[in-house]
Amino acid sequence: MRLSDETRRGLRSRTKLVHSGRDPSEQFGFINTPIYRGSTVLYPDTESLMKRDARFSYGTAGTPTIRNLEEAWSELSGAATTALAPSGLAAIALALFTAAAAGDHVLVCDSVYRPTRNFADGLLRKLGVEIEYYDPVIGAGIERLMRRNTKVVFLEAPGSHSFEMQDVPAIAEIAHRAGACVIMDNTWATPIFFPPHERGVDLAVEAGTKYLSGHSDLLLGLVSANAAWAKARCATPSR
Repeated sequence: MRLSDETRRGLRSRTKLVHSGRDPSEQFGFINTPIYRGSTVLYPDTESLMKRDARFSYGTAGTPTIRNLEEAWSELSGAATTALAPSGLAAIALALFTAAAAGDHVLVCDSVYRPTRNFADGLLRKLGVEIEYYDPVIGAGIERLMRRNTKVVFLEAPGSHSFEMQDVPAIAEIAHRAGACVIMDNTWATPIFFPPHERGVDLAVEAGTKYLSGHSDLLLGLVSANAAWAKARCATPSR
């Protein structure tokens, strides 16, 4: 039996880890959703096909396995929705492409994950996005770096390798006043130890390859979005 949404909201993190993304009533009593493999999904009739009236339409657009993991991560993150990606870097790219476009100015913390820096300096600059790096301990001082065309502030805390901590709420408040999207790589902490959306983050990125899976069994990335960004094109869940 699936717990009600009201009941689930009152659960502690350890209990949420057990219940999130699971509905045994849909799986003949089995606890975990099985792994659905396949591409083509059949519609019950022509009318449903023409209206695209189906919970799932094609393998690359999502399966029950993917949907349940997205729902579990959204619940743990306090997010409105989550989208999966093939890797942590793919999730970072997905988030940045969601919020930034040619002509935009993007602020990135100087302690960011090296592949993120390579992506920003390489592809984003090539596409006309201006990248500027800031001191990760700048806190509210980031206000002096904000411009009229600043559309994204990209945080990572603690910083890769150097482990600087950032004043996330202060930076988020200033970024939002300027109309910028706050993206945070939350891989080190995960939502269990740092709830990003409660602290002002719009799009939170985690590499499931690391803490979530033990850094040996899979490649996976997750982008969770708050309500304001849940309907952004690239942040739409895969169902």
